[in-house]
Amino acid sequence: MIKTPGGNEPPKQISRAEREALKAFRQVGTKTAMSEQEIAQAAFSKNRERLKAERLAREAAATPPAKAKPGPKAKKK
Repeated sequence: MIKTPGGNEPPKQISRAEREALKAFRQVGTKTAMSEQEIAQAAFSKNRERLKAERLAREAAATPPAKAKPGPKAKKK
């Protein structure tokens, strides 16, 4: 195994301003992702409710299936 020069360097120190900027960007990114998730969830829920209403309307409009007349019963011995 060959070591590359500078392969074990300690992490670069960042300034306080850079740290605050990264923190602010991270918070904005999280809010955006959550709002996109909420939008998708609301759209899914709305579509599911619409489809459920359509299904119930179809089932209510359909005539109930005719009951089958019972056939002659086999005699027990």
